[in-house]
Amino acid sequence: MTDALRGHLAMLTFSGLIAGSFALGSMAAPSIAPTALNAVRFILASVLLGGLALVWTGIERKAFAAPWRYLLMGASMGIYFVLMFEGLKTAEPVSASAVFTLTPIISGAFGYVMLRQITTRRMALALAVGACGALWVIFRADWGAFLRFQVGRGEMIYFVGCVAHAIYTPMVRLLNRGEPAVVFSLGAMSAAALLVTIAGWQDIIATDWANLPTIVWITIAYTAVFATAITFVLLQYASLRLPSAKVMAYTYLTPSWVILWQASLGHGLPAGLVIVGIGLTILALGMLLKEE
Repeated sequence: MTDALRGHLAMLTFSGLIAGSFALGSMAAPSIAPTALNAVRFILASVLLGGLALVWTGIERKAFAAPWRYLLMGASMGIYFVLMFEGLKTAEPVSASAVFTLTPIISGAFGYVMLRQITTRRMALALAVGACGALWVIFRADWGAFLRFQVGRGEMIYFVGCVAHAIYTPMVRLLNRGEPAVVFSLGAMSAAALLVTIAGWQDIIATDWANLPTIVWITIAYTAVFATAITFVLLQYASLRLPSAKVMAYTYLTPSWVILWQASLGHGLPAGLVIVGIGLTILALGMLLKEE
């Protein structure tokens, strides 16, 4: 298996795992402040990644060089996750996941500015198709709302987070100095934990941790292990092997995964016309993954 193929497999797994955050996060968001939830999940994920790094590759002293790199990446992902849970207070999971699919366009732009990665005409067309599909889902297949461009508050908040997420992918390749993916992820994760804890300290001490609903603890556990520690490593791994736009192309699968998550949790399926938008995002994925 080639490095590129392993990168694609990593992102396929990433898209399935990250989708669970939308389904579970929408259920937990009303019961806890986003900064409090994410501070705990980042701390737990840092502990898990630290243990994994020690066993898997070891942590060499050179990995601590230029710690400002980790602060930049930690800030990027911290902003993304906090705004994601804030947005999920009002945005539907499928709609929010559709917003997430707009990140390949933004990531491709950042990839060009930071790394001079070129977006071909076919890739640009694929991004446009995916964006149309995402917008169709965001507006819930309402053509009138689509034309008026009436976006919900939750979707707008989450979009700002997605901009922060999009810059993360090219930043990995720009700032990595040969550190293994798990060690580099640990640095970024630890920085995110520190920054979110500082920013959300008042929310953390104000939270009644002993009386939180069970769904909050389930969400914290899932996001810490599967949607943070594991996906961080997968994203780092793929970012070192694939162009930024192709890495983020897998976000186009997220709405489809979220629909499956929602159905499995008993929340039903979206309206038939919304599936058209999902189909466009999957078509965009196929176009982006095709070799030049």
